[in-house]
Amino acid sequence: MLAALASQTHADTEVVVVLDGDIDESARVARTFADRLDLQVIEFPENRGRSAALSAGFQAATGRVLIRCDDDLEPPPTHVERHVAHHAGEPVGIIGMCPDVFPADNAYGRVYGVPVDQRLRRDAYALAPQERWRLWSANVSVTRETYDGVGPYDDAFRAYGWEDIDWGYRLHRLGVPIRIPDDIEMDHHNPPLTVRERAERALASGRSRRFFEAKHGLERARVVAGTGVWDRAVGTLAGRLTDEASVGRYAAPVDRMLPRLPAPVGHKLAALVIEAAGRAALSD
Repeated sequence: MLAALASQTHADTEVVVVLDGDIDESARVARTFADRLDLQVIEFPENRGRSAALSAGFQAATGRVLIRCDDDLEPPPTHVERHVAHHAGEPVGIIGMCPDVFPADNAYGRVYGVPVDQRLRRDAYALAPQERWRLWSANVSVTRETYDGVGPYDDAFRAYGWEDIDWGYRLHRLGVPIRIPDDIEMDHHNPPLTVRERAERALASGRSRRFFEAKHGLERARVVAGTGVWDRAVGTLAGRLTDEASVGRYAAPVDRMLPRLPAPVGHKLAALVIEAAGRAALSD
């Protein structure tokens, strides 16, 4: 990510790196780019959560256009230039898609990760304007004025997920239009690589969604169970997934079988565990 930022075509680019508790000499690595970037490194002495890190970075930045770039993304050389260009007119929120990059030999990516990622990105570009806030995440930008109007990320979100969607929802409530242009995509190099990892994220994300709904006084998401064989199977398994350990007990055998299963069969088994984990979080 830092090497990619050092190759940007936009001449006036400031980079603020926030380390949410440095346990692996990341600060030393970041500072090796000090002669190639207009760089500021902020170190938290202990982990304070993603929201606190994001807010600290945006507060420290001095530019007119504020661009979020998670550390597992690889921006192309024109990335900053294109983000800035989208803020030449009225206030807007800009969201860029982040195609997942999987190792060539990763069975999960082959049978489930890649096709699902492709479908989700296709659906994102077709999303109605009033629903786009749900995609606020790792590759986004606003102007300083707009950021100050929304305020910092809410550091009450300490578990996985929804702190970014919460910020997008607050942006949406201000009446700021949100756009998803197709010229600022950048590769995501750290997607889940196993069914277990993806299902655990689904469980954690569902719990964070509950917090989001309570915070904003929104109607709690209800699970509408169908009567088909698939819905009954997902519902039955969801009733058995009460925590990360139970998710692991069902996901681990699927991960072991994926390399040997026909792709359609592996996809269905992966989807069963992942969808059940998400439903379990919405049903607890």
